[in-house]
Amino acid sequence: MPALSSVCVFCGSNSGADPRYEAAAATVGRTLAERGMRLVYGGARVGMMGVLANAAIAAGGEVTGVIPRSIVDLEVAHDDVADLRIVDSMHERKALMADLADAFVALPGGIGTLEELIEVYTWSQLGIHRKPMGVLNVNGYYDSLARFLDDAVDARFLPAQHRDVLIFEPHPETLLARMAGAQTPTASKWLTEAET
Repeated sequence: MPALSSVCVFCGSNSGADPRYEAAAATVGRTLAERGMRLVYGGARVGMMGVLANAAIAAGGEVTGVIPRSIVDLEVAHDDVADLRIVDSMHERKALMADLADAFVALPGGIGTLEELIEVYTWSQLGIHRKPMGVLNVNGYYDSLARFLDDAVDARFLPAQHRDVLIFEPHPETLLARMAGAQTPTASKWLTEAET
């Protein structure tokens, strides 16, 4: 796979209770900028999203925000993002973010972050894209998701090779390095009787 040049980051519009979450968002934004990778994110100035974008901007990085008009109207759009794309719906937002990126990373967040991650993960399983995906597992925040996926493999609802597509790492640099070398399987999502 070619080097990553544009990374879509999903994360919370709130900051969370643990200051390590915001610190991780700042590290990811700065790291992407320092590596010459464009940040694609949800376009807001609040919570983890704002910290992420601010860090990338401060480090001289290229940032593209994608935000629905209804959220702009709530006055949370990031005014300092030079490439801010305003779309009509959440569906359009997610589709454009996916088109603009060649990899996906989830930071801590709530149900919106989880929904975005699971959607692109499902697209991978269905062969809609073959882009690497990672979860920055800050202080074990996503341990329960990893356990759920392991249980889905054991229960034969998820092939093990598709489970391995979603990379979990606690450190941004290690996560990006693993994603850069990741290979997405081309096998069917459907298990056969021979598979255990």
